[in-house]
Amino acid sequence: MFDTIRWEDDAVVLIDQRVLPTREEYVHCRDAAAVAEAIRNMVVRGAPAIGVTAAMGIALGLKKSRAADARALRGDMESLAALLAATRPTAVNLFWAIDRMKRKFEELLPEGVEATRAGMEKEAISIHREDIEMNRRMGAHGEKLLKDGARILTHCNAGALATAGYGTALGMMRAAVEAGKRISVFSDETRPFLQGARLTAWELMKDGIPVTLITDNMAGYLMAKGEIDCAIVGADRIAGNGDVANKIGTYSVAVLAKEHGLPFYVVAPTSTFDLTLSSGKEIPIEERSANEVTHIQGVRLAPEGIGIRNPAFDVTPNHLVSAIVCENGIARAPYVESLRRLASAQAA
Repeated sequence: MFDTIRWEDDAVVLIDQRVLPTREEYVHCRDAAAVAEAIRNMVVRGAPAIGVTAAMGIALGLKKSRAADARALRGDMESLAALLAATRPTAVNLFWAIDRMKRKFEELLPEGVEATRAGMEKEAISIHREDIEMNRRMGAHGEKLLKDGARILTHCNAGALATAGYGTALGMMRAAVEAGKRISVFSDETRPFLQGARLTAWELMKDGIPVTLITDNMAGYLMAKGEIDCAIVGADRIAGNGDVANKIGTYSVAVLAKEHGLPFYVVAPTSTFDLTLSSGKEIPIEERSANEVTHIQGVRLAPEGIGIRNPAFDVTPNHLVSAIVCENGIARAPYVESLRRLASAQAA
């Protein structure tokens, strides 16, 4: 496996997902501002990966802070948390990780400034390690939903690149292969950022898992032809009722799966659950630059002056979701009950 995110003594190191698959390059972020910029500019993307990166950004910022006393260090901590929180609005893992780092900071601060710095670095590394462990647990739960020979459609990238390693939706597929099952995957290209074409296809080919790339508007045709058995996606935020925010186009896949009688599975850690929200209508949806729609790899395809909408995510209502797989098990409707039960299992 490649490193999506790596902690070094003086830097957070990220594989640059903007240039994959043509180049495998790493960006060395040597201060918290560079980490925030990397999140904002999609050097790193995917809800769990964003959360891990933010935690490391805070740890790096505190390590490089010149604060000599508790009061000054707390001021730096507050500034770092605000800096990272302002990067991307939809993925709740970002805010989960920041809140966890805030709690750890308050726990450590009575031990002194240097002990706090060291403890925060240790906490960020723990979040990284735990993410990989959770992904493997999700895979073990989820692979039981897949039959031998399953033909899977996935949208966007919910693999090792979207996490600290192994992946959520792709982790479920990896676990199925590790269990001896034969599977094959259709990867939607996922316009406008092409995460499926550039990232998911690259990951699965590296693992030797059969993958076929299709454009986003081919999924319905292949479902109607009986060439797809199920759809599996990740998530950026899951509301308390089971509504799922994920990469734009996910809702369309879910509607098509429902129409063709196919299971639609969501795979995400409990850190993606936002039980404070009663429905997906409350999830903030990020609007990104028009250039992502008008251009591909820097080449303009659309006429100058055209109006553009570029919502980065959509919300799939819970009645279209067959099951939600997390590290603590599998949730099914009614999601208000099952999600709360599985989230509590993590805290127990």
